[in-house]
Amino acid sequence: MWSLNDVVLVKYMGEYVYHIEFDDGAKGDIDFSKYLSWGGVFESFNDKNFFQSAYIEGGTIAWPNGADIAPETLYERCLKK
Repeated sequence: MWSLNDVVLVKYMGEYVYHIEFDDGAKGDIDFSKYLSWGGVFESFNDKNFFQSAYIEGGTIAWPNGADIAPETLYERCLKK
């Protein structure tokens, strides 16, 4: 269960996958390819150079155009692996 944990590491693994680690030790590889068809701020993900520009902001993964993924969503996906 997510308990306001912060992302402390994002590492690009290839294609549309990032390795994500949280401050409590939860971690996993997450495939973000499902976001390619969502449009809006996620439309930029179709440019792999842009997709690879992710960084940590506000305790989660974010991109320069303002796109981010809720940390609780990431945490849940890490635990399902």
